[in-house]
Amino acid sequence: MSDALTEDPRVTRTRNDVLGAAVRILVEHGWDEVTHARVAKEAGYSRATVYAHWPDRIDLLRDAFGRYGQMPHHEPTGDAVTDLRGEVESFCRAMVEYRLDRALATLAERAQMTPEVVAIRDSFVAEGERPMRATMPDLAQGAAAEASIQMLCGMVTHSVLMHGAPPDAAVLDAAVDIVVRGLHRS
Repeated sequence: MSDALTEDPRVTRTRNDVLGAAVRILVEHGWDEVTHARVAKEAGYSRATVYAHWPDRIDLLRDAFGRYGQMPHHEPTGDAVTDLRGEVESFCRAMVEYRLDRALATLAERAQMTPEVVAIRDSFVAEGERPMRATMPDLAQGAAAEASIQMLCGMVTHSVLMHGAPPDAAVLDAAVDIVVRGLHRS
């Protein structure tokens, strides 16, 4: 039996409360503010409780990003182009509703300075890209699939980080159309 099936509901609630507090602090106040003491206070638990579950700060941050990465995605329809567009639209919504821009900027910066953060970043990005990667084999494989994913994700990330807002529906549609047309020509 897995630990998730046998975990005491109180432990589950504590973990959820603490990780929720860690994510809120991360998004609202930044990486440096995610400390055992601050998270414990925000979640309403003792520091000892937080340390018992996450002895090292990097473990707390890893699990917070793991929870943060469980955002809603587009529900697949079976039509690759519709699903690709839907997933890019979900990514745009996540940038705004979940302040994903702050998480990605933090991970990009911290991964350059802290080797332990590279695995957190890689896992977070892989989970975020998972649905798009699942759709892509119906449209392209290899370098063409990878380029398509990077172009679409990059278009959203650039728009939010550099222009302060996700692309509007017309730009999003145009980007998906350009990628799909390019794939059909290759």
